[in-house]
Amino acid sequence: MNDDQSVHLAIATAVARALGSKATPVRYATGSVPVFAVDDFALKLFPPSEASYLANESAVLRAIDGHLPLPTPRILATGRCDGWYYLAMSRLDGRPLDEVWGTIPSDDRVRLMVTLGEGIAALHAIPHEGLAGVSADWDGFVVRWCEDVRTRQSKKGLAAPWLDQVAPFLTRHLHDDGRRALLHTEIMRQHVLAAPGADGWRITGLVDYEPSMVGAPEYELSSVGVFTSCAEPGLFGAYLEGYGAKWDASLPNRVMAQAILHRYSNLRWYLERLGDFGTTDLEALAAAWFRP
Repeated sequence: MNDDQSVHLAIATAVARALGSKATPVRYATGSVPVFAVDDFALKLFPPSEASYLANESAVLRAIDGHLPLPTPRILATGRCDGWYYLAMSRLDGRPLDEVWGTIPSDDRVRLMVTLGEGIAALHAIPHEGLAGVSADWDGFVVRWCEDVRTRQSKKGLAAPWLDQVAPFLTRHLHDDGRRALLHTEIMRQHVLAAPGADGWRITGLVDYEPSMVGAPEYELSSVGVFTSCAEPGLFGAYLEGYGAKWDASLPNRVMAQAILHRYSNLRWYLERLGDFGTTDLEALAAAWFRP
């Protein structure tokens, strides 16, 4: 255990004791910030520089509590310990989809995607006006990210022939119908929990709302397509069915535009993850990645 991990464990232990638990916190293997399992709750730690993420996640969890068809964590406590902020939440059943995907039958995968789509449709229907720290300047965000998209993708290692296509592609295909919704922004297998049951696999939770924001609903499709359906036939269409959206010929390009726009976008990594399907054209790639 390195020094940082020792510090994180010491803080988590102190918080656990303050919350009445004598258990030793066990850190989860993944997470952008330290997250621990403690008895029947999960404990997420935020460094002082990321206090805004605690406020963001807390606001969203309170807004969605009891309003989604998918289980979500319930806030148990928030506070500060040794300069770090913490969020204690109820623990949910199941394991992240990325850990169990290979054991889930194809029919269950399709059904899970339909259920996920239903859950995100409910999330997008949550009133978002007045959510402190979440209602960002969406229009300003889009302008800023489009202005330097080529530079940002280049810094992440994207090279020819893709690099010269990204800015013109956004100009042609970035779509905004003016609608706004509360977005999770990172619908990926790591954040969707599932467990087997008598009737097959079911979703047992949707977690990690710290990067949530208010924006165009189609922005959400990029993480679904890249990190959850992952170009597997039938899955993206199943999600759209559950969400209540119709596939049309222009949708793959619109989703690719949102994938390029995404604040954590890394098209080079996406290509490594999903493959280039034998093409060097972004529109052809979009058709392969985001097929129904």
